[in-house]
Amino acid sequence: MTEQNLKRVRKKRRLAFLADLYAVLMYTLFYIPVAVMIVFSFNDAKRNYSWEGFTTGWYGKLFSFSNTTLWDALVYSLIIAVLATVISTVIGVLGGIGLKKFEFRTKKFINMMIYVPIIVPEIVLAVAMLIIFITVGIKMGMGTILIGHCTFCIPYAVVTIKGRISGDNETLEEASMDLGANRIQTFVRVTIPSIMPGIMSAAFLSFTLSIDDVVMSNMLAGASQSTLPVLILSLNRTGLSGDVNALTTVMIVCMVAGLLVQSLIRRLISKRRAKEGALLPQEEG
Repeated sequence: MTEQNLKRVRKKRRLAFLADLYAVLMYTLFYIPVAVMIVFSFNDAKRNYSWEGFTTGWYGKLFSFSNTTLWDALVYSLIIAVLATVISTVIGVLGGIGLKKFEFRTKKFINMMIYVPIIVPEIVLAVAMLIIFITVGIKMGMGTILIGHCTFCIPYAVVTIKGRISGDNETLEEASMDLGANRIQTFVRVTIPSIMPGIMSAAFLSFTLSIDDVVMSNMLAGASQSTLPVLILSLNRTGLSGDVNALTTVMIVCMVAGLLVQSLIRRLISKRRAKEGALLPQEEG
C-alpha cells in the first residue's frame, strides 16, 4: 500500500470516528431528558425536584385510575389525535394525488401555499384561528382544537404523500385500466397500495404532531376540558407528580413496542416476498 493510500485510509477513519462521535453526542442530547423522566417515574417524592428514593407506587396510583383528570386528558388527546389523523390522511391522499397528477391553473399557487402552515410559526396560526372563532362566535372545545390540528397536519400529509407518488404509479394504473378495471377499482386496488408507505408515514406524522401539540391546543381549548400536553403544562407550574412521569413512560414504552412490532412485520413481509420470488422461477421451470 502506497503512502498516499495510507493517508486516504487514515483520513476516512478520522472522518468515520468524528461522525460516530457526533452521532453519539446528538443521541445523548436527545435521550438524556427521556431517561431522566423515566428514572424519576420511580422517585419516592411528592414533587420531582430531587431524588428521594426508589418506589413503584406511582405506577400503582396510575393504574388504580385514581387520577381521573390525567386519564380524561389522555383519552381526550387520543380522540382528537385519531380524528385529526384520519381527516388529514384522507385529505392528504386526495390532495397529493391531485397536485401530482393533474394540471390546472392554480396548481403552482396551491403548491406554494401548502407550505405556509409549515413555515409560519404555530403561535401565529393559533392566534389567527382564535380571532376567527371569536369573531364568528364559535364556542371553544374539541371542534376548534380539531380544526386547528388539521390546519397544520394536512400540509404535512399532502407533502409526504405527494413525494411518494412516482411515474411507476401511472404505469401501473394504465395497465390496470387496460386490463378492464374502472377508475374506482384502479384507485382502490392499485393506487392506494402503491402509495401505502407514504400514507402510513403521513398518518404517523399527523398523529404525532396532533397528540404532541401544546400551542394550538392551549389557545383553542375550552374551559371544561384540555389535552394531555396542556394539562401537563399547567401542572408544571406547581411541580409535576410522579404519576405524570409514569404515564409518559408507559406511552414511550407503547410507542417503542409499536415500532418494534412494525419492524418485525416488515421483516416478515420482506422474507415472505423473497421466498415467493425464489419459488417463482422454479414453478415456471
